[in-house]
Amino acid sequence: MSDAKTRIDETVKSNDVVLYMKGTKDMPQCGFSSRVAGVLNYIGVDYTDVNVLADEEIRAGIKDYSDWPTIPQLYVKGEFVGGCDIITEMTLSGELDGMFEENGVSFDKAAADKIREANG
Repeated sequence: MSDAKTRIDETVKSNDVVLYMKGTKDMPQCGFSSRVAGVLNYIGVDYTDVNVLADEEIRAGIKDYSDWPTIPQLYVKGEFVGGCDIITEMTLSGELDGMFEENGVSFDKAAADKIREANG
């Protein structure tokens, strides 16, 4: 296993929720990363952010690791969930709430409901 793949694997498996993104959760560097981080921040999910712009090996490696061509990428309990469009759809449908509940990830249900209300 390559060094990047090993580091990605360790990060994904040792944290409940991981977002590989451009920038950080406090300062996203692209609109798609900003949208996903914004949702997670708003609903109060405790997650690890990995800035792919800070490490070219990770930036390339995460795409191979997930076999998914774009960033951001969200992982919950070691499983790849999806990118921006998928996370947006899951948030609006309530599917993301269910995934967090099933995996014991705490979040603010009322805040998640507000997102759906505002986009309904």
